[in-house]
Amino acid sequence: MTTTAAVGFTDDQIDLRLPTRDVPLKWVVVVDADLPAGRAVNAAVCVATATQALVPGLRGPDAVDADGSVHPGLPWLGCSVLGAGTARLATLRARAAEDPSIVVTDMPTQAQHTRVYADYLDAVAGCRSSTLDYCAVGVVGPRAAVDRLTKGLRLLP
Repeated sequence: MTTTAAVGFTDDQIDLRLPTRDVPLKWVVVVDADLPAGRAVNAAVCVATATQALVPGLRGPDAVDADGSVHPGLPWLGCSVLGAGTARLATLRARAAEDPSIVVTDMPTQAQHTRVYADYLDAVAGCRSSTLDYCAVGVVGPRAAVDRLTKGLRLLP
């Protein structure tokens, strides 16, 4: 499930020369620290893909190397990938979803336990929000708000 907010960048707000710490919005993906490496990477990539679609101006322009080969644009504001326990992920998601200045994306655990997308949709539909566990939660919003939500979390090893 995703929630949308008026979060993103207009063309005149994008400054590719700013250090990521000076960008007014911050993007963090928090992954279940107990997941095996492959599942953790899968969760982070899936949440990042959902985030890209919801936050205008997130992706920077393509890079072109000296040979003329094009390398697709990456997120220009950066993205930290942090680890947290299952309970902290659920709390973080709930608190972030209450803040209209934050875009929230998530990957419920049902996504990694089904191989057919329709089965994933059915599995989530059979759960109350308060009972869902998450593989990962993504948040984009004002730097101070994201920092409050993720205080004490460390980079995923």
